[in-house]
Amino acid sequence: MKTWISFDMEGVAGIVDWDQCRPSGGARYELGCQLMLAEVNAAIEGALAGGATEVLLNDSHGTMANLDPRAVAGGARYIGGRHKPRYMVQGLDETVDAVFLVGYHGSISGAPSSLSHTYNPEVYAGARVNGTPVGESGINALVAEHHGVPIAFVSGDAVTWAETEPFAQGAVNVQTKTSITRFAADNLHPTESCRLIREGAEEAMRRVAAGSVATPGITRPATLELDVQTGDMAEVATWVRGVERVSERTISISGDDLLEVFTSFVATNYITRQAGGR
Repeated sequence: MKTWISFDMEGVAGIVDWDQCRPSGGARYELGCQLMLAEVNAAIEGALAGGATEVLLNDSHGTMANLDPRAVAGGARYIGGRHKPRYMVQGLDETVDAVFLVGYHGSISGAPSSLSHTYNPEVYAGARVNGTPVGESGINALVAEHHGVPIAFVSGDAVTWAETEPFAQGAVNVQTKTSITRFAADNLHPTESCRLIREGAEEAMRRVAAGSVATPGITRPATLELDVQTGDMAEVATWVRGVERVSERTISISGDDLLEVFTSFVATNYITRQAGGR
């Protein structure tokens, strides 16, 4: 069985500040990368113990080059680099048997969640898939559903799971922290977090083998609605094929082909950075 892991940083136990997530943070960022690597390796080890025969990682945080590939466990392949056409879901295709989302976080518009955002916080103020509020996990679920692959494992805080569960029926969840505010959390000790992730990943693979984890269940045609920060951003987004402006600060992408919906979203993510000053 092939396991594909998209990993982020903000949902990792012990991560509570942007300095831990950005190279400009120096030693604090180096520690953040170590904490993230430990949780990623725990997920790899658990997946292999549960029956995975191949593991593919996609670095989904920041500039997407946050790990020392030499330190990755289990001989897993590692997709890194920031210019990827599928962004957080690069490498996810029909050959994958199980999707793991490690170190994920809550949406910008939901309940308080450690370092919450939805792709680009300078642009997106909210997102919905078929009317259901989502964060990055729900948007990425479009591609999992397109390829008919279940989301089998999710780690992060409680808000992350609440927002992902509608698209991950039967999945294993590991709560690494309890968010207090957007910049404070009650974290598990990293050793305990890794233990739970290892055990949870193994169980997730056993559930996949047993056929007890459903695909995200997104109905077609699907609609992804995005609230942006300014009217200028909404206007710029309409330059992307398939994007409609439905109100002053809301855009919509619809279609039967969920991969095309996601691809148009990625294009808006890149192009609206210009209107956002980035």
